[in-house]
Amino acid sequence: MSLELISHPSLSERTSLGLGGTAEVEVVVRNEHDLDELSEFLTTRTLRPFVIGEGTNLLVSDTPLDMALIRIDASHGPKRVEKIDDKLIVGCSADQRLPGLLGWAQKAGLTGMEGLTGIPGSVGGGIAMNAGSYGTEIKDVLHRIRIWTPGAGLIWVDASDCEFGYRHFSCPVVPGKGLIWEAEFILSESTPRKVQAGMKDVYSKKRATQPVTARSAGCVFKNPPDKSAGLLLDQAGMKGVTLGGMGFSDIHANFLVNHGGGTAVEALELLDQARAAVLKRFDVTLETEVIVL
Repeated sequence: MSLELISHPSLSERTSLGLGGTAEVEVVVRNEHDLDELSEFLTTRTLRPFVIGEGTNLLVSDTPLDMALIRIDASHGPKRVEKIDDKLIVGCSADQRLPGLLGWAQKAGLTGMEGLTGIPGSVGGGIAMNAGSYGTEIKDVLHRIRIWTPGAGLIWVDASDCEFGYRHFSCPVVPGKGLIWEAEFILSESTPRKVQAGMKDVYSKKRATQPVTARSAGCVFKNPPDKSAGLLLDQAGMKGVTLGGMGFSDIHANFLVNHGGGTAVEALELLDQARAAVLKRFDVTLETEVIVL
């Protein structure tokens, strides 16, 4: 077997919150041949598989997990694929970091993704969560994805055949849950200067309203319909509340921050406190946006 297997990988070293115990194993997939071996691996193990990207939207238990982390390390792209009228198709592997893709598009003078500036993580993770900000969601520029399942192998699927919602993605045409292997985006031609100006504008707004340099996992709660989770948390008195090494940011109440030495137990307790405070004051039940393992 040529798959790289890493025994007992540390989740605290693989997540932006810096929390988590160990998984049973991490499986590193680098090419399509490895996917064939991955299928065999998954059928012979009873471990729960979980695809991990950059770990920027995860809150992981401090205890050992009976999981097989699956990590793509294909390093393919970004690259121009084809031109359709005045649009350019750009492709990359799912492990491509989203900020790196935006930086490449800026230098190439390609517009359409500026609203995603400042969002960390990988392309695959961004698609899986339909990442978005400032009026732009990743679905808006997605052309198609190449998705893998043990039974069907690798299949190209048009974005129009996928279902997207608020921090939600599914692919009904593919049986079962699949692994996003690569993606193509459809962008428009502009100039590097104009794209850079748009990205700077978005980033400056984020710096003024979000703890962009703190150790966090982004927004921890989804926005309820027609409401801001951050505003509800702020008005419920949760902004700046701390417990041990964890706390809600004093810049944006919907960001949970590891101030140093925080634990998942502290983080989960703070989430429970926040839910209770918002429910008591506004009769609104908050749902987590961050994935809890």
